[in-house]
Amino acid sequence: MNNTPQGSKVRRTYNLTATALVAALYVVVTFMVAPFAFGTVQLRLSEGLNHLAAWNKRYVVAVALGVFIANLWSPLGWIDWVFGTLGTLIMTTLTYYFSRNIESALLKIAISTITVITIGMGILAAEFTFAFHINASGASAPADVHASIFGQWLSFYVLVVPGELASLLLGGVIIYALSKVINLKK
Repeated sequence: MNNTPQGSKVRRTYNLTATALVAALYVVVTFMVAPFAFGTVQLRLSEGLNHLAAWNKRYVVAVALGVFIANLWSPLGWIDWVFGTLGTLIMTTLTYYFSRNIESALLKIAISTITVITIGMGILAAEFTFAFHINASGASAPADVHASIFGQWLSFYVLVVPGELASLLLGGVIIYALSKVINLKK
């Protein structure tokens, strides 16, 4: 696409369309597994789309928008709308910056996986710990309600990581294959 006014209009339209499609895909895939997509033990297959942020910053917005829309049905309500979306925005932004100069698709996916599992799931565990401590509706107790704040955070972290890792591995395979036939940077 060229830099003429017509070319930049086409580019903006393309970016907006790609953002909307990924956000919609995130929501649809989340609801396909809805009984398992919310809570302290979850399998949200749509999280595999987090890898897209390693290729283009438009996907940071797309995935965060998808998370926000999906979380409108979260049992945690406003806590998940705010902190779930903010956590996604932080981890996908970091994924973009950590991998923007990397050419290898496998390395991009590895960076994304590590960022999401460490930072993203750390934020999600903090969200659950906060929700439990303010007795938010939809908040379920950690394994040991008498543990310290750190102990409770760690309990939540251990609960969310396996499902997230499974989603990221499946998503990684799909995004890797997609990256071989589509230029995800454009």
